[in-house]
Amino acid sequence: MSSAPNNTQSKRMGSLTRRLSRDWLKGGLGRLFSGMLLFLILLPLFYLGAREYGALGSLSLSARRQLDLRRDAQGRAEALIYTAESGGESFSADVWPEVRGFLYAAGIIFLLRLLFLLAAYPGRNRRYREILAPLNELALKADELSRMEFGEDKYRLIEDAISQLEADESARLSLGEKDLLGVEAAINNLLLRIRESNRQQARFVSDASHELRTPIAVIGGYADMLARWGKDDQKVLEESVAAIRTETARMKHLVEQLLFLARGDAGRTQLSLEELSLSGLLREAYEESVMIDEAHIYRLNAPREDISLRADPGLLKQAFRVLIDNAAKFTAPGDEIILSAGLTEERPYLQVQDTGIGMAEADVGHIFERFYRSDEARSVEGTGLGLSIAKWIVDKHGGHFEILSREDIGTRIRIVL
Repeated sequence: MSSAPNNTQSKRMGSLTRRLSRDWLKGGLGRLFSGMLLFLILLPLFYLGAREYGALGSLSLSARRQLDLRRDAQGRAEALIYTAESGGESFSADVWPEVRGFLYAAGIIFLLRLLFLLAAYPGRNRRYREILAPLNELALKADELSRMEFGEDKYRLIEDAISQLEADESARLSLGEKDLLGVEAAINNLLLRIRESNRQQARFVSDASHELRTPIAVIGGYADMLARWGKDDQKVLEESVAAIRTETARMKHLVEQLLFLARGDAGRTQLSLEELSLSGLLREAYEESVMIDEAHIYRLNAPREDISLRADPGLLKQAFRVLIDNAAKFTAPGDEIILSAGLTEERPYLQVQDTGIGMAEADVGHIFERFYRSDEARSVEGTGLGLSIAKWIVDKHGGHFEILSREDIGTRIRIVL
């Protein structure tokens, strides 16, 4: 008898979630387009005003100003002549290289912000579902309660207890009635889930914003420098282009990681299981590591007998590479990193062991949290998402991690499948 109300309530919550997600995306796109339009209007105006002031020594509202776009034989823009006349003095300059630089910079920033917005959309949709899930359960419980034969005094007791509940982290509902223990436990569980969901959402938004703020600021700064001096200073031009490329690659990597996690959370990343050789995967990762990382000594401990298992070769190798890359980041040049495979309690495993900085015991329990980085790890470049991705992959394979780490001695992480 309760299935029909439950289905109706679930559909209602699903529709609300989709509407909230669409509204968030529309708002983000609107802010993005309006911000870029403002950027493209104000920045050239400030630049032209600065050039005019530098040449004429003043800015006058009554000055005659003109922009003349000149094209080559193929119809492509080759010059943009800005002319200003005031008080008998005139100023003329070709500002096309600078304006083109503004357009390139604006295009790069627009694409990066659009990618981040689209990457965040599935996660935002999932977050809304998580936030509304407790409310949905509360509505279902309320519907269930409405069909229970409670007396008026029971209803009034629940109403008074909820109205007096304080909005702090430790507040819990206490009804003091044995008949209402189930209701009390259900409401308290919902409160805990709502609070935890809010904390996770706030931390995720804060961390993602922090990680993206730096490369965006660097790109914007070098784009400004490129626009001002890049035309005449080859060194500034080369430095700016190199920095923009580096920060763009870094942001692309971060966006790809966010997209991977968003697709995984939305259930759109499927495993392609097939029979594979664990020894073959181990040796392939070892040979790649030796080739791309000459700063460390890699040692291979392959099993005596080949071990086969059903897994997704690409994703499993990706998880293994995350561990290898982390070991290389936190191990001093010239030190050893050991790659191993074998069986433990009849279950296959892949293992990475280093002689790096190690981890404090308090940090081990948090390393798979998104964007989490210990105090020691913050001095090394990274996003704090690699181990979250590795854990998602290993969880989907039905496996788990075994971690042994000591500060200043090293870390051993094993993927048990």
